[in-house]
Amino acid sequence: MMRNSFWDRLFRAARSAWGPAWRTALWVVRMVVPITLGIAVLEYTGAIGWISDRLAPLFSHFGLPGRSGLVFLSAALSTNYSAVAVIAALGLDYRSATILAVMALICHNLIIESAVQRKTGASAWGMTLLRIAAAFVAAAALNALLPADMEGRLLLPAASRAPESWGEVLATWVRMIVPLSLKMGAIIVTLNVLQNILREFRLIDALSVPLRPLMSAAGLPRSTSFLWIICNVVGITYGGAALVDEMQRGGVSRADARLLNTHVAISHSLLEDTIVFASAGIGLFWLLVPRLLLAVVAVWTLRGLRMLGRRREGRTAPAGK
Repeated sequence: MMRNSFWDRLFRAARSAWGPAWRTALWVVRMVVPITLGIAVLEYTGAIGWISDRLAPLFSHFGLPGRSGLVFLSAALSTNYSAVAVIAALGLDYRSATILAVMALICHNLIIESAVQRKTGASAWGMTLLRIAAAFVAAAALNALLPADMEGRLLLPAASRAPESWGEVLATWVRMIVPLSLKMGAIIVTLNVLQNILREFRLIDALSVPLRPLMSAAGLPRSTSFLWIICNVVGITYGGAALVDEMQRGGVSRADARLLNTHVAISHSLLEDTIVFASAGIGLFWLLVPRLLLAVVAVWTLRGLRMLGRRREGRTAPAGK
């Protein structure tokens, strides 16, 4: 009987999560498809290169060559893989590559990830501005800390050939978007089903207990522990989908979701995204520590602003209420 009860509960938990998980996955894929196509068009027409030229004076203030703007834009509009490809194409030095890697890790895939965070109740513009600001704060700090003659060896791939026609642009985009869409759908559905199964058997709390000291130090509520794990293993897009599901169930409040969004906007995907740049020869310390510190500072700043707001409300409230 106990055996049957276990399998019945497992099946019910998976079945109840299946429909909502697929709807969330389809929403994410429908958003990603046109955005990635638009970015491919902008790259081919030279619009991104034109914008990066206008940004050249800005990057020179952070100890970076003017052409660094192209690396930043490639990451902000696309992925860290494209940023690595541009770094390889431009032949940047190790110090510049390190600073740009941290900026890209904070500020990549902005359009898609900010749209996902908007679905969880955050402001898309607010998250975008937060990440851009954090990227340049990190760049300023690293420019001050890293030695001018910083040594290191980059292990970069050969620069890929740019598309030479609209047909090549479309073919390259299709080869990218089809497997990406399938991967995203599979991961989102799997995560949502897994989350529901863990909830059914009360295992989420067990997974979250070891993280409680870390959550407290980071200023995050315990209810976000499992979602923090997801966001830092597979990223905002998949973690955001899980957060939407958790908020709909009432497991995470909107206020707690805002704190989590603030943290993971700056520091997320500590596994895959970090490996992208670590495999290019950049030190793990610089890839991890600046993001984590900035994320913690951002959350505690938000909590401080909330506390000040509540105090002001208390002072201005009419007497007797």
